[in-house]
Amino acid sequence: MFTFLLWCILFVLCWPLALLTLIAYPFIWLLLLPFRVLGFAVHGVLEIIYLAITLPFRLLAAPFRL
Repeated sequence: MFTFLLWCILFVLCWPLALLTLIAYPFIWLLLLPFRVLGFAVHGVLEIIYLAITLPFRLLAAPFRL
């Protein structure tokens, strides 16, 4: 919603630039898509490393059950 309001303000101030951003946005999104996928992959690997390191502490903190 905020992005749409910013675009409306840009449209009022400079409509050619606003139309250019409207046309260019999908291409920029497609260009940045591989970096987003890489970010998900790096986040997943770091999460696995974090869970592997903290596993002993979580096991020790678990309540004792028979």
